[in-house]
Amino acid sequence: MARKNLLEGLMNPPEVATTETERPRYARGAIGAISRSVADLQARALIEIDPDLIDAGGLQDRLESDDAEDAALRQSIAEYGQQVPVLVRPHPEHEGRYQIVYGRRRVLALRDLKRPVKALLRQLDDRDLLIAQGQENTARRDLSFIEKASFARQMEESGYDRKVIGDTLSMDKTLISRVLSVAERISPDLIQAIGAAPSVGRDRWLALAEALVAGGHEPGEVIAIVNISGAASSDARFDAALDYAKGISTRKSASDRPAPLRINSVNGVPLAEASRKGGRMVIALEKRLDRSFEDWLLTQIPELHRKWSEGT
Repeated sequence: MARKNLLEGLMNPPEVATTETERPRYARGAIGAISRSVADLQARALIEIDPDLIDAGGLQDRLESDDAEDAALRQSIAEYGQQVPVLVRPHPEHEGRYQIVYGRRRVLALRDLKRPVKALLRQLDDRDLLIAQGQENTARRDLSFIEKASFARQMEESGYDRKVIGDTLSMDKTLISRVLSVAERISPDLIQAIGAAPSVGRDRWLALAEALVAGGHEPGEVIAIVNISGAASSDARFDAALDYAKGISTRKSASDRPAPLRINSVNGVPLAEASRKGGRMVIALEKRLDRSFEDWLLTQIPELHRKWSEGT
């Protein structure tokens, strides 16, 4: 009977008392070590979870997704199965559900394939979740500068101090200050509109921030330029934003102004050119466009302005 009770205590240990004298005998010494080993084994064990039970967790680390890469990952999992587990924690608000710590793309791929997710389950508070998420990102080393900067800004806005942010992103306090100095000077909406811009480092993002301040214009103005630029890559969208911001801030003479911004269709067909003249935005449509498109566009301007005003 004693042995039975001992094993019950090992697999389902009671709450540990706050003082050493009150602690159960089998929570110390050899039995305590075994109990901790069992807990470690449980934490390392893989479980299978319905992907529809896994919700988002932590902060947004990626600014954009790559459809080709996502498709390749989905195809690989379909052919070879899930080789690397994801990390989840129990959902803090909804019993029976989970929050992803890292492995979002794998979860989405398995959800599309209607397959269970192989996962490691950890009991993590919000702070530990962010540190685990940040360390995984650092280990992959595939987040761009602005994605790291955006992640750091979100952590600071959530109330975490610089030390925790530095530990999460494996950066010292000086580097964290430099990263945040950029993220805090550029609108999150503009960053989202541009995207990850993997080839753009701190110096060029800082140049954009300075040009925005020197130009004295609102982020929405530059977002509109980014959206109509027709640039397919985030690096190109950044270039469009920087060129536009510099063109406004330097206020060059007419002969030195940058070339008008070309606007193409989603298929690459030239549609128009946009430029600033006398403080106004001038959009010149291509002559070969159908006249009915011009008439239609004029009727849509009030509706476009309404959607913009409402943020839709």
